[in-house]
Amino acid sequence: MGLTKNKKIRKRVSFWILLVLSAIWIMPLLWMFGTSFKSPSDIANHVLSIIPYHPTLDNYIRLFQDMDTYPIFRWLGNSLMVSTIFTTLYSVIVFFAGYVFGVLKWKGRNVVFSLILITMVIPGIINLIPLFQMINQFGWIPQYSDTGQNYFLVFLNFILPGLGGTFGLFIVRQFFLSIPYELIEQARIDGASDFKILFKIIFPLGRSAILVAALFAFIGSWNDYMWPTIIGTIFGETDFYLLQTGLATMQGSNNYDYGFVIAATVLSIIPILIVFLFVQSKIIDGVARTGIK
Repeated sequence: MGLTKNKKIRKRVSFWILLVLSAIWIMPLLWMFGTSFKSPSDIANHVLSIIPYHPTLDNYIRLFQDMDTYPIFRWLGNSLMVSTIFTTLYSVIVFFAGYVFGVLKWKGRNVVFSLILITMVIPGIINLIPLFQMINQFGWIPQYSDTGQNYFLVFLNFILPGLGGTFGLFIVRQFFLSIPYELIEQARIDGASDFKILFKIIFPLGRSAILVAALFAFIGSWNDYMWPTIIGTIFGETDFYLLQTGLATMQGSNNYDYGFVIAATVLSIIPILIVFLFVQSKIIDGVARTGIK
């Protein structure tokens, strides 16, 4: 009886702690959403209020009117294209790599994977100079003005360097390790090839883990700022900017229209919210199955 009561108390305490933490987390988002509907005078006089005193759509209307100065919808399209292509390629890579490191049995598998996993502790900013030197040696930085070539090269530079990320591979491999090896052995006894095992057994069972890895890849690509800003600056055309780089230019020292900038920021989080709403059930299932804490 005492244990049951203590368990109920712990659940209630945990509930209230999580409720408070959730409120703390969501308050800045609500403030940002409310501020995007405020006029400049409303922002100046009621900075901390979540609900605007005089709601207006002027900030969002001006996003369409200032397309020449801040082509935010072009930046949004660039980010959507880059993130979608990157996520697709990354998902394919971690799917095959997860099979190699999580299902196939070969000598030194764990040692090689541990060496790959160690790269996660290296700060990404350390790789910026070597990465720039590599793309320069590959000839991915054009030596003359050619809009068509530039457009292809800039997106090549945006997408390819991040495909070596190991976090998604870790998620997928952990899930593949939990698949009973008896299933693989039985399939091989029945004459199934590695590709048939991969697509007929592993993929249906590991779909949720792959989806989780894809979601993290999409969010990481969407929110990436440093590398896209370097590439965008090298090519020197605002049409090549991704959304995060474009938002940074809008928040420059000469722009004091905070409602306008915040309205653009609200637009930037909508795609992530849409993706999350569609795959949230798979995320919970995948995280639970891969043992991520």
